[in-house]
Amino acid sequence: MHYNAHSFLTVLGAKDSNRRNLQADFRKEGRGMSEGPEKTAFEERLQAAEDAVSTSPRKKPGKSDARSAQRAVELAMRLGVEMVAAMVIAVVIGWGLDRLFHTRPWLMILMVPVGLAAGLRNLLRAER
Repeated sequence: MHYNAHSFLTVLGAKDSNRRNLQADFRKEGRGMSEGPEKTAFEERLQAAEDAVSTSPRKKPGKSDARSAQRAVELAMRLGVEMVAAMVIAVVIGWGLDRLFHTRPWLMILMVPVGLAAGLRNLLRAER
C-alpha cells in the first residue's frame, strides 16, 4: 500500500499550504498513490478524519490539568485538616472530662473513637 504526503502530513499536523507543496513534490517524483478504488476509499476516510478533528474542540493541556491538580491538592489538604481537627477536639474534650471527674485517662481514651468517627463523617460530607 502506498502512502502520499497528505496522509503523512495529516498525522504530523502540518498546515494545508505545506501539505499541498509536499503533495506536489511527491507527485512530481511519481511517489503518489495510484488511481483506483483504494485511493478513493482512502481519500474518503482521510476527509472524514480531518472533519472530525476540525469540529472537535481542542483542549489546552496546560490550564485544565494544572487546575485539576490544584483542586486535588486543596481537597487532600482539607480532608487531612478536618480529620486531625476532629481527633484533636475529641482528645481535648476527653482530657477535660478526665480532669473534671478524676478518671484519668479513661474518658480521653473513650473519646478517641468518637473523634475518629466524627472525622470520618466530616470526610464523607466534604466529599460530596
